[in-house]
Amino acid sequence: AALEKARMENKLLIISVGYSACHWCHVMERESFEDTTVARFMNEHFVSIKVDREERPDIDDLYLTACQLATDRGCGWPLHAFALPDGRPVWAGTYFPRKEWMAVMEYFVQLYRDEPEKLSRYAADLTQGVQELGRLVPAAQGISYDSSALRAAVNRLLEELDYERGGRRGSPKFPLPNLYEFLLAYQHYSGDARALEAVEVSLQRMAAGGIYDQLGGGFARYSTDANWLVPHFEKMLYDNAQLVS
Repeated sequence: AALEKARMENKLLIISVGYSACHWCHVMERESFEDTTVARFMNEHFVSIKVDREERPDIDDLYLTACQLATDRGCGWPLHAFALPDGRPVWAGTYFPRKEWMAVMEYFVQLYRDEPEKLSRYAADLTQGVQELGRLVPAAQGISYDSSALRAAVNRLLEELDYERGGRRGSPKFPLPNLYEFLLAYQHYSGDARALEAVEVSLQRMAAGGIYDQLGGGFARYSTDANWLVPHFEKMLYDNAQLVS
């Protein structure tokens, strides 16, 4: 129904993807979607669709992939995609403060009015990129993988890690339990002391930092700073279950 409405009214789509436990989803809802000026502009110029990623992971995956192809800012939730009336994405981003959200919407309104062919090219490029990422193409010739390929991949990974404060360099810092499990397995296989050091430093800094709830237990989803001190105040079951295991 929403796509048909967008086609009939010749409006772009805004697809907003989130989930009930998403902190920044609720922040953007309060700052922008409940603001009468913002809501009026959205209703006048767009057809908006709200998607729960836990109910429709397929839609989430489509527009998250488009976001990863369209921007270098990083992607997550809330996820906001601008799309042609047929649903093909032209661009996507995440959380926007009210002023920035208005500016982004105004930009796409102007672009769709004055240069719709440019948005059609964006949509074609993104659609092709999404399709290519989801397609397994057989190699033209046989490829064999040996321990040297594994070592090269791990070496690139280890160069990204912070051996003083743990985790990946920079901020925000995420727990990344699957990464530590992989590094422990690699250390057992290879004897590479750097892999074990990276895991030990990360877990020690996390356990001593603010990302760990020193009173109630459990780890927050991520630390907003590079020192694990200031947590983002939500705990994810998938992180804590993996850390316990």
